[in-house]
Amino acid sequence: MKKRIIFTFAIITFFWSVLVLRAFFIQVFPNEKLTQLKQRQFQTVVKLEGRRGAILDRNGRDLALSTPAFSLFADPKLISKKKSAASQLAKELGVSFESIYTKIKDPNKRFVWIQRRIPREKADRIKDWDLKGLSFVEEWKRVYPNETLLAPTLGFVGQEGQGLEGLELQFDSILQGNSKKLNVRRDARGRPLMTDGMIFADNPDGQDVKLTIDAEIQYALENELLAAVKNFDADSAVGIVLEASTSAIRAMASVPGFDANQALVTKPELRRNRALADTFEPGSTIKTFVVAAALKDKKLQPNSKYFCENGSFKVADRIVREADAHHSFGWLTVPEILAYSSNIGATKIAFEMGDDKIRESLMDFGFSQKLGVEMPGEAKGVLQALPWNRHLLSNVSFGQGMSASALQIANAYAVVANGGWLNKPYIVESVKNSESGELTEFQAQHLKKVLSPDQAANMRLMLTSITQPGGTGVNAQVSGFLVAGKTGTAQKVSGKTRGYVNGAYISSFAGFIPASDPKFVIYIAVDQPRKAYYGAQVAAPIFSKVASYAARKEGLAPTLLSELAVINKPKNKIEKNDSLSSFRTLQEISDKGQIKNLVTVPDLKGLSLREVLRQVGGSDIKINIHGQGVVLSTLPAAGEALNDRSEIQVFLQ
Repeated sequence: MKKRIIFTFAIITFFWSVLVLRAFFIQVFPNEKLTQLKQRQFQTVVKLEGRRGAILDRNGRDLALSTPAFSLFADPKLISKKKSAASQLAKELGVSFESIYTKIKDPNKRFVWIQRRIPREKADRIKDWDLKGLSFVEEWKRVYPNETLLAPTLGFVGQEGQGLEGLELQFDSILQGNSKKLNVRRDARGRPLMTDGMIFADNPDGQDVKLTIDAEIQYALENELLAAVKNFDADSAVGIVLEASTSAIRAMASVPGFDANQALVTKPELRRNRALADTFEPGSTIKTFVVAAALKDKKLQPNSKYFCENGSFKVADRIVREADAHHSFGWLTVPEILAYSSNIGATKIAFEMGDDKIRESLMDFGFSQKLGVEMPGEAKGVLQALPWNRHLLSNVSFGQGMSASALQIANAYAVVANGGWLNKPYIVESVKNSESGELTEFQAQHLKKVLSPDQAANMRLMLTSITQPGGTGVNAQVSGFLVAGKTGTAQKVSGKTRGYVNGAYISSFAGFIPASDPKFVIYIAVDQPRKAYYGAQVAAPIFSKVASYAARKEGLAPTLLSELAVINKPKNKIEKNDSLSSFRTLQEISDKGQIKNLVTVPDLKGLSLREVLRQVGGSDIKINIHGQGVVLSTLPAAGEALNDRSEIQVFLQ
């Protein structure tokens, strides 16, 4: 018996010794596993984001900003009347009872988000309930003060504050403030320990992004597009305003749009940036680049003439006709082919070039490739692989059988406007570090030299004929300014079947202002207008209004031009075998031939302004100067007849 007692005592003593030693080691020596268990029991981790950087327009106006908001969370174990609490919260927050009750019904959960970024007034009302188990954390809420303005381009953020589309997505890592994991302490019963029911986090802010966008021009563009969609009963419209010299994007619109503050409940098709992501057949706006390609390849000169077959031209087993069945053109000069938008004239120019040269030239202007603009969703467009049959080559010459985005077309016209450079379009002007104040600026980037200055100048001069009386773009005129551009009317490709949508068109106009020294390139396209469909009727007037506003806002001085300054002003009535010269002579634009004492315009090309004034000084000829540098060209051209009391437009570069 005694031995049994001693043995039992020894066993008990041993186990007690082990427990004492274990307790000693736990208390004295660190144990990572136990530390983690303790932290899970007495702490919870909440991940919070810092203030998201602002997005500003080029003049510092807020386009997207972050304001303080309050995020509601709950400890389900501490909520006694869960159904009553869920009902109250659902009513206050404007959500369903089920969505709240599902989160708080499980008493084993100790932390759940109820709703993120609640306005202060709602948070104050909920705090007044003094409902046990509910608490708040202060965060930042994204706000778009202009609601629909630039919304498809700006994009929006998600519930967790992350960029989901547009610039918010593209520059998410820059805009985002540094996230912070906040340890919230619990008491012995697992309840969060807070001060006045609030948790605060002080995180570093995100960086501010300043855009090249001008909010006022953007507003004007969107208003005019919305009015056109309504007035012409159209499906949608897009517009782009570029700075001609750099391809900086001053405005980019897709209407109808959406309120960026309500993006998560908006249909995806309304959120798409159609000016960037959608492609379509560009129609006759492409003729400009076919002519430019032939001019560059020395296949034609501005006064070259083409017989346009009186409106019907057989190509292989098909007939090419003019866009308007009433058009029946005979001989046309190159500027007239552009002014009257002759499909047959464009076809004959393309045939002289060949499919390989036309495709290569269109690629040079930026078609069928991404331009690298700093926005997600940029489309490439389509130029079919070589070889092309003659019918496809003909179609491409007037903008069918290929596709392009609005941005590609606008940027291609900028090549003509800026003197021959294909630039990379860009929309971000600078990024500012909110902590250090360091400013990172972005500059224009040349991608390729496409035209010589002389070739670009000739194209600009020819494109002015389109906006003069008799040209298809007369409705694009801007009072006080000479503008240049090209209309487009393209059949709408069906997205469901091969071929076109019956009776559906995309009406467009691309151009720049002022024509002599372009500041802005503007492209307008209206999708399926039902009350009219020609680009001249639908898109050209929109261009006129937007261009007029942009020019005057920029403070551009009006250029008052006499009729002598108009290159190749088309006749109001077009007759067969008309043989207008490329540059109209003084006799052709004089009043009933009563101008006398004609003289010849001197050759001023390559001269400085001082040399021009010295050569022309002493005569009654008025000189109107456009641009800076040396003389690039004149209107009328050198050798043209000129009255000694008339004007010469001198273009410098």
